Amino acid sequence: KPALVIMAAGLGSRYGGLKQAEPVGPHGELIIDYSIHDAMKAGFGRVICIIKPENREIFEERIGRRHTEAKIEYAYQRMTDLPAGYAIPEGRQKPWGTAHAVMCCAGMLREPFAVINADDYYGPEPFEELYGFLTAPHEENGKLQLCMAGYRLVNTLSDKGTVARGVCTVDANGKLTDIDERLKIGWTADGRITDVSREAEVEYDPQTPVSMNCWGCPPELMEEFQPRFIHFLEHMEDPLKSEFLLPEMIGDLLHEGCAEVTVLPVHNKWYGVTYREDHEKVAAAMAALTADGLYPEKLK
Repeated sequence: KPALVIMAAGLGSRYGGLKQAEPVGPHGELIIDYSIHDAMKAGFGRVICIIKPENREIFEERIGRRHTEAKIEYAYQRMTDLPAGYAIPEGRQKPWGTAHAVMCCAGMLREPFAVINADDYYGPEPFEELYGFLTAPHEENGKLQLCMAGYRLVNTLSDKGTVARGVCTVDANGKLTDIDERLKIGWTADGRITDVSREAEVEYDPQTPVSMNCWGCPPELMEEFQPRFIHFLEHMEDPLKSEFLLPEMIGDLLHEGCAEVTVLPVHNKWYGVTYREDHEKVAAAMAALTADGLYPEKLK
């Protein structure tokens, strides 16, 4: 069975705390609890949480010990996890990024796997789609066969500020042709969606497909991380802030002709706690979904 990899090592600087461990459900459930529930229901076999070593106790207490339906394991992301001969640049405090996080699972993954963020609520639909893709046979064309949950941009925004999104270009066959990681997308006062990180304002169609870091990957992808991380370390523009990001790595594989990415259209609304002010809205949404019967009154 495919594994579920949850990236949970970030401290959430904009949120102001360990947002992955903040309750949002009617009985204290966390966003991670809903992801694990939906993944197990879809057929996934085990869960790997990527965390900082110092957060192991809080994750065991709030997540690991409460899930009897899933085998939960831990991988550790450390700043010091670097290839031999490399050192942390003097003054760097920022973690190495999402691709580095998944790289920390090396040796643990021999089966197909999905990758998600810990602080994003994805809904049941993408896990069902990911499971179907990861367990289906695929044409052997010499390329790594990946998939991505493609959300509608309008369903992924916060009312409290800008968000980072991977803006996707998809061809007529549902294949990803380009992904552009934008860091500050949000609503304008007059109801438009723009990217304010560019010198010239860029407006987006609300139905633009975007990546929410919800990927389906073959186990062979793990072989790509180490050499590409070394290349990143040798060519990073800013030693203090540059990040080795999963969407950018997959984009490189795509443009090099080494991978093919199928975009799975997702109609669920995204919920997340990018900002502390988002918490109330997410809690209300989880209560409504529970009342509607999508989830049991109390998750296991």
